[in-house]
Amino acid sequence: MPVALFEKAKKATGAIFSGESLKASVFRGGMWLGTGLFTEQVVRFGRNMLLARLLAPAAFGTMAIVASATSIIHTMMDIGVRDAIIQNPRGGEDEYVNAAWWMSMGRATSFWMILCILAPWIAKFYGNPELSPLFRVCATGLLFDGAMSAKVYVAIKEMKFRKWAIINHMGGIGGVLFTIALSYYIRDVWALVIGYAAESAVRCVLSYLICPFLPALRWSRAAARELWSFSKRMFGLSLLNLIFARTDIFVLAKLNSAAELGLYTMAVYLVQTPVSFIMNLLGQTILPAFARVQEDKARMNRILLQVTSAIVLVGMPAIVFAFFCGHSLLTLAYGYRYGAAAGPFIVASAVALLNLLNGQITSIFFATGRPNLHRVCIIVMAATMVVLIYPFVRYFGIIGGQFACLAAVSAGLMFQVVRVHRLTGLSLSNYGGIFLIAGAVSLSVVAVCLGSRSLSLAAQPLPNVIVGVVGCLLAYAVSAAVFLRRREKFAF
Repeated sequence: MPVALFEKAKKATGAIFSGESLKASVFRGGMWLGTGLFTEQVVRFGRNMLLARLLAPAAFGTMAIVASATSIIHTMMDIGVRDAIIQNPRGGEDEYVNAAWWMSMGRATSFWMILCILAPWIAKFYGNPELSPLFRVCATGLLFDGAMSAKVYVAIKEMKFRKWAIINHMGGIGGVLFTIALSYYIRDVWALVIGYAAESAVRCVLSYLICPFLPALRWSRAAARELWSFSKRMFGLSLLNLIFARTDIFVLAKLNSAAELGLYTMAVYLVQTPVSFIMNLLGQTILPAFARVQEDKARMNRILLQVTSAIVLVGMPAIVFAFFCGHSLLTLAYGYRYGAAAGPFIVASAVALLNLLNGQITSIFFATGRPNLHRVCIIVMAATMVVLIYPFVRYFGIIGGQFACLAAVSAGLMFQVVRVHRLTGLSLSNYGGIFLIAGAVSLSVVAVCLGSRSLSLAAQPLPNVIVGVVGCLLAYAVSAAVFLRRREKFAF
């Protein structure tokens, strides 16, 4: 049996990484993106471990406020230019690329000026005059993001992910290294803010070096109208999504100290480090894949079920690991003070899994030129956050922020599943069955972690984490066998 499974895995791997099929293109591109993103996330994680010992938790809390407020403007700047280029069959033509650059740059310049003007009022709202100059420096990242070479979007459309991996992840790594060096000279939040802007600057420079592009002074109105016809269907999506994603930070900043917000932020970030790796990897590869087969609904369903199965089989054991080992992991990563944020860490793990699943369905809506179908989901999530966040934080403390997130993303996912069922005919029984199988597989992690408690191995952070990792590896071995047996049913 093990030999048969090994041969099956070998055959599947060979088919995946050879040939010119859609799957081969996705996986080869995923290798480039995955390598770059993994390297960047390792560097970021190392940065956080180091800076948690150099800077006070209050610095991270202040940075969370600055980044959240800047993100509101950034998402308002987002008009879906990249997605419009990827989805449009003519998106790679020069007139479309040029129109995309001017749309992006014009939007960036406008909102950069708005944020600079609003900075003093935002600082006054939080009763911290220091925030005003921090906002203005952080806002320069908007300009660099808007000025990136539009040829980058064409590279993604054509699944030339190597170029995007170098631009995106090398830019991130460059900014992180700059932040680390700066933190030895500036032992406060300014090191984080300047480093944040530096990441965007490095990405912008790399985009022109790797994907040369010189915007023409004249642009095609017809091309701009086509791109806008897609973008306008996304109107409000980014802002609504940000309300869901950042409302917890704004409310916690008002109800809790900067130090408590710093603990919360770093705990949630520890979850988001591996999750953003997967989300970015899938988001950049699956959307072009869906766009290529947007007329074949059965094939899109097979892709969705296979990707969802892989995510859930990896994610559910990880949630169990977070439950049993979250306190220990935070203590090892950042120091004993951060163990107090174990509650938000555990709940954030469940939020992250549901967000990943939501993202795959959203890619179908975008690939078929229907980003507006995602709007109801975002409205539900944003409304749920606005209604629940304040009472939850008041009643449950900092963990209440993630409880509100969990309720919001759960409601949004249910809407998404119903909508994709109506659009593509997705089998709800096949989709729901994935969770039952993953739940059964995750019991192995529960058994290992509970067994370690009878042996007193959970008393110290390192042995507890090691036991949890062993339980996850056991679950993943079973998951791999299950996935290989079911892959032919959902092959794309």
